[in-house]
Amino acid sequence: MRPLPRLFLAVLTCSLVGALSVPASGQSIPSVDPEVETPALFDDEAGGNANGDDPAIWVHPSKSGKSLVIATAKEGGLYVYNLDAQQLQHLPAPAAPGPDDEGGRFNNVDVTYGFGGRDLAVVSDRGRDQLRIYAVAQGQLTDVTDPAAPFVFNTTQPQVNDGETAYGLTTWKDSTGTYALVSRRHTTAIGLVKLLPKPNGKVGYQVVRTLNLPASFALPNGQSWTPCDEPGRTPQVEGMVVDQQTDVLYAAQEDVGIWRMRADLTGTPTLMDKVRDYGVPATYDPATEECTPGVDPGYGGQRLTADAEGLTIYYRDDEKGYLLASSQGDNTFAAYRKEGSNAYLGQFRVGTHNGVDGVEHSDGSTVLNVPLGDFEEGMFIAHDGANTPAVPDRENTNFKFVGWEGIADGLDLDVDTDGWDPRD
Repeated sequence: MRPLPRLFLAVLTCSLVGALSVPASGQSIPSVDPEVETPALFDDEAGGNANGDDPAIWVHPSKSGKSLVIATAKEGGLYVYNLDAQQLQHLPAPAAPGPDDEGGRFNNVDVTYGFGGRDLAVVSDRGRDQLRIYAVAQGQLTDVTDPAAPFVFNTTQPQVNDGETAYGLTTWKDSTGTYALVSRRHTTAIGLVKLLPKPNGKVGYQVVRTLNLPASFALPNGQSWTPCDEPGRTPQVEGMVVDQQTDVLYAAQEDVGIWRMRADLTGTPTLMDKVRDYGVPATYDPATEECTPGVDPGYGGQRLTADAEGLTIYYRDDEKGYLLASSQGDNTFAAYRKEGSNAYLGQFRVGTHNGVDGVEHSDGSTVLNVPLGDFEEGMFIAHDGANTPAVPDRENTNFKFVGWEGIADGLDLDVDTDGWDPRD
């Protein structure tokens, strides 16, 4: 999620995919019911500067009802919940290394299983430009990050303080090892980072390679378009997910759309779908710190309203399933097939139900097909960037838990609780 519009300057050529099918005009968007919600997080001193962002689910190896939800809260660190959305543990973000330096700020989190016999929660620390790594065992998280862990993208602390640091994150495993895909804030860069065992049970990492997505795009009218932002910034990626069955990375470039590429960051990325404002010219006004848009030339997509944010995959058997994407600008989630040409399947909202408010301004989300306690047909969890009831002068966020069957019914999707096991 970004606080301001952006202006982007660099140019790179990548292939684009034509627009996917559009739902019939006037088709209503189904609203699904949240079952429970986590306690409110407050982004102020009294609340520990906790600002919710991204959730992940750790599946218990034998008792699904004891599975955990792990969520980032920026300067507030990491929160751990049970399946009833009750807080079990809080892990603070690391302190600043010096009086003039940035402290820890946890952005995204993902879970990977069986690294040296342990399950890990991997976190992007955008304040320190590092990964923080936690072992998950007996219902608790323990920090096992190598004390000598390097910066992900920078080489000096002053560079880290400038803010172009580790941002979005997802994990991936193949026969060569366990990896994190990490995006760089305020830039188009994505890094492939390999996790490494270290002495005394610690876990380190090293960057294998990086890829830069485009920052400027050739339009059908012969003009070149760059999304608008402050000078010097290029269109960043945050939401990412790897299809673990096909080794395909999906990456949401917030002001552009969703990219599809090889998870090892080789080959040529393909723009799978575009945001509605794609191609709209705009001029940055430093006085207001906002962008003034021009006339829409009509080259944008039909499903995603910027920012394009959290991505997650619901797996079925035979390498089929659904890619879900947060359309943050209109408080909806878009669903696509994960196989083939990623056909568009529809949108849904998370509404209000039994005293739990709906989801707005959602950043991260996660979905699992397996039974999880009372969520017998799988569950979807979404960040709510505007939790209610509102508290005067206190920014209030949290996470909503939704049964998969409600989404499946609303969009006529399948329920497949045994087609894929995240621990395999």
